[in-house]
Amino acid sequence: MEFMDYVQNAFYIASNWQKDNSYGALTATSQALLDFQTPTGLRFSLSSLSSPNFATSYTLRSVGLVDGSVSYLYSSLPLSIPCSSSTLNLRHIVPGYRRLQDLRRPDEPWWWEVWQGGKRIDRRDALLYGRLFLPKSTLEGLYLRRLSPRSQVNVRYVSDSRLPNGGSMLALLQHDRGKFSTEYLYSTDSALLGIRGLYNFGPEPPEHVPERPQSQALDTVGPLIPSSASMALPTTRLSAGGECYFSPLNKSGGMSTGLRFSTLPRHTGFPYTMTLTLNPLMGNLSSSYSVVASPLLALSTRFDFNVYSYESDFVVGMELWRLREEPVDEMEWAKRKMGKLVKNEGGEQVAGVLKARMDQSGTMGFLWEGRIKELLYSCGVNVDLKGGENLVRGLGVEVSYSS
Repeated sequence: MEFMDYVQNAFYIASNWQKDNSYGALTATSQALLDFQTPTGLRFSLSSLSSPNFATSYTLRSVGLVDGSVSYLYSSLPLSIPCSSSTLNLRHIVPGYRRLQDLRRPDEPWWWEVWQGGKRIDRRDALLYGRLFLPKSTLEGLYLRRLSPRSQVNVRYVSDSRLPNGGSMLALLQHDRGKFSTEYLYSTDSALLGIRGLYNFGPEPPEHVPERPQSQALDTVGPLIPSSASMALPTTRLSAGGECYFSPLNKSGGMSTGLRFSTLPRHTGFPYTMTLTLNPLMGNLSSSYSVVASPLLALSTRFDFNVYSYESDFVVGMELWRLREEPVDEMEWAKRKMGKLVKNEGGEQVAGVLKARMDQSGTMGFLWEGRIKELLYSCGVNVDLKGGENLVRGLGVEVSYSS
């Protein structure tokens, strides 16, 4: 995950938007474990959250030719998050297994009202992001604005002279009701129109859900300790959704539907997520199963099958976390016996994570992400076991620093 994506996720959390309660995030766990990108060539990134409302990022990359990018981000909502690469929790910036949290009922609209002198002075939070790629002069951007506690608008665009019509734009109008969510989309590519939704089976979200501590706000893996008031809430969740889209210019369309069954934090067994998606027009059927086998190990598998061509694909993957070794306290047993052993409130000290995947064609991918003092780094390689002399298909190293 890039630094700007990390800041955008912080905006979602600070504005109380449930990012996982969307059909687009139905298979987010399996994608993070099986479809991770490995770096190519050499890349260096320098990022900074200079103020709670403004962030910048500069990237330089060498893959035969030298290129780079310049990024800027503005948030009307102040973001108080850790941003130094020396203190960032790797679990917050490395996409992995995503444990679903309890559904939250959206705030009432009048909760957001701010009155002064008989006039409303409240404003809706917004986020602006832009990135310029050099020397190609390609520009991409994002405009995100909360319209109400239950809705927001998301506009993404790309400007490039090499693209048809000089670029494209995708606009999303998103609604989140807690129990279900809907999205309406429009793309300038072929004037594409679409709608998608997600419905969660089970009881209605409670009116008041205790907020998680700030230290757990970005954690997608760490378990939460259930309280006596939460024992009556469900331990698993079944979600069903679908999407359909149509282009009046090309007179063509498509649709897909999917299911997701996942455990919630108070589940006493191993956390796991199962998904099943179907594209009836193309005949594609995809199923995945992801499980957290231990606090440091997550496994995932995915099987794709086409009912028309009988072609299939099978992928397996894993992520293995490594903890930092801490000095051994020879007096720990005595302190524990005397009740003077202080628990480390900072949580586990993660040193790095290894990701690996392999498909049925013998293609393997490896990615290691870690930290050296104040620098974050990632090393990746793609290997083709059937490639003969060209065994290594790609190799890269990425180094980043943020403050």
